[in-house]
Amino acid sequence: MGARDGPTLITSVQRAFRLMEAVGAHENGAPAKQLARETGLAQATAYHLLRTLVHDGYVRKLDDGGFILGDKVRTLSTRSRGQELLGRIRPTLAALRDELSGAAYLTFYEDGEIRVAEIVDGPRAPRVDLWVGFEDAGHATALGKSVLRELDEESRNDYLARHTLADLTPRTITSRPELLRRLASSPVAPAVTDLEEYSLGTVCVAVPVYSGDTLGSLGVSLPADRLPAIEQVLTRLIPTADRVTRGLSLTI
Repeated sequence: MGARDGPTLITSVQRAFRLMEAVGAHENGAPAKQLARETGLAQATAYHLLRTLVHDGYVRKLDDGGFILGDKVRTLSTRSRGQELLGRIRPTLAALRDELSGAAYLTFYEDGEIRVAEIVDGPRAPRVDLWVGFEDAGHATALGKSVLRELDEESRNDYLARHTLADLTPRTITSRPELLRRLASSPVAPAVTDLEEYSLGTVCVAVPVYSGDTLGSLGVSLPADRLPAIEQVLTRLIPTADRVTRGLSLTI
């Protein structure tokens, strides 16, 4: 690899971006010759880049020979909006972490799974060791149980039918009837707790949040010896969840 390889690669990327911008300017598509003319590229170069972009899903070729932006671009745009929303609420999560000296977590229920969207921790508020993925531990985490508690009966039953209630610690609830009973009768509702059910030595408290119509949960993890302070945690967690929901509902 020579020193000249760097500038050549950068030029190729710049040409691809210019070509995608030109494609995006034509809602109904444009042929390769027109795109080459508009971008100042040689036709051979434009054809080569378009074939590559089509192959990777960033551009789609129509039956009439025109080119439009592909699904990959729409996916990137959607993810970018999601990242911007998370960026808006990250300071709120950081403030919650600092005030409670506990790592803050945000999850969403997407495509039938409970997924972690954000974790804000620090030296004095370390995150729990995620030794089992949240997708497989919804029954054992406050974050997962918060989502399960808010789901309608059909969705909740569907989730439980697809996931084994694995025995993660001696405190994990592995009986479906018992789990449902505790979800329905949480003494700190609308919050739920994980009392060393996911990881010994750690407790977690979580409450529901929403991003539009998407259900999620906001929670904090603490050392088990801080369980007596749960009322203080709830005093801060519930209003913070309201702010997070409002922040996630803002239009970008």
